[in-house]
Amino acid sequence: MFRRAAGLLDFSPRDGDQVEVRGRLAVYEPRGDLQLVVESLQRAGQGALFEQFLQRKARLEAEGLFDAQRKRALPVMPRAVGLVTSLGAAALHDVVTALRRRVPHIPVVLAPAAVQGANAPAELVRALQSLYTLEPAVDVILLVRGGGSIEDLWAFNDETLARTIVQSPVPLICGVGHETDFTIADFCADLRAPTPTAAAELVSAPQAMWLGALDLLGDRLDGALGQRLDVLGQRLDQAAGRLGRPSTLVARQQLRLAHHSQRLRYAVLSRAERLAHVPRAISADFPLKLERALAQRRERLERVALRLRLLDPALVLQRGYAWLTGADGRAIVSAKKLSPGDAVVARLSDGSVDLTVTPGKTGTRPTPDR
Repeated sequence: MFRRAAGLLDFSPRDGDQVEVRGRLAVYEPRGDLQLVVESLQRAGQGALFEQFLQRKARLEAEGLFDAQRKRALPVMPRAVGLVTSLGAAALHDVVTALRRRVPHIPVVLAPAAVQGANAPAELVRALQSLYTLEPAVDVILLVRGGGSIEDLWAFNDETLARTIVQSPVPLICGVGHETDFTIADFCADLRAPTPTAAAELVSAPQAMWLGALDLLGDRLDGALGQRLDVLGQRLDQAAGRLGRPSTLVARQQLRLAHHSQRLRYAVLSRAERLAHVPRAISADFPLKLERALAQRRERLERVALRLRLLDPALVLQRGYAWLTGADGRAIVSAKKLSPGDAVVARLSDGSVDLTVTPGKTGTRPTPDR
């Protein structure tokens, strides 16, 4: 193998390695030796596996297992994370450490399985199916494994595993190998992560970020609620001002009543009593003003008394009229309501007379009882 071809190798061959080579036969003319000029070299078996990988990938892609339209978005805040990996894998420690650091409040459900060897594909399928039965308690699944050669990662190129991944009822992230490693499981998953730790970080926004967002939303809610309460408080004050409180109304009336009561109390006091409450420093003309005010009140009182006397029914009776009432004491204002034999009381100016109704020429006629 000449330097140009050797520079293209991705590994350093050692004595005892099994390899596959591609080249041409040639004769070294100076010595007449038959030699093999190697143009490319790879580990034995890797080329066959890679060819099988390409064929399987093309067939499954044609069936639509890699279709981007069926890929689902990851949950923003998962309730629980399902994890499929080996109990002895370093990926388990990496994923658990990342989740514990970023989202310690989210539980992790582990479904262990071998990630390398002949039994690995079947165990991976069973582990995934066991998590599927926990849905919706688990709403995202991580399928992870550390890096390795194509032989080490071959279990994740299994066709049955690929179809099981597509059947996942929840979003599934595949974090197998390193960033340069690709498996059929990566193409079937809803999302590929370059490493197991990156897979854990995709489903675990830091707790501090959520707490900060929660504080921000709380502040906005407090502000909006405060503004709303202010608006409603102003509306309530305006309505209360228009309507008025019954207690305020009663208090106002009580104040007015107390004011009038005080004025009435002072109005009925005698001149001597009112003068007794006058301070010594009062002006000398106050008695004259007080006398004038009392005279005006006496005159007003006399006018009111005269009106009351004019309305006195006794004055009407003194002019010869009588006030008739029935046995029930009610006034009789019409003869049509009387019948012969009814008892009637006639009240005159100097007393009353008991009467009995008798029939007359034009109607009933009361006669005095004897």
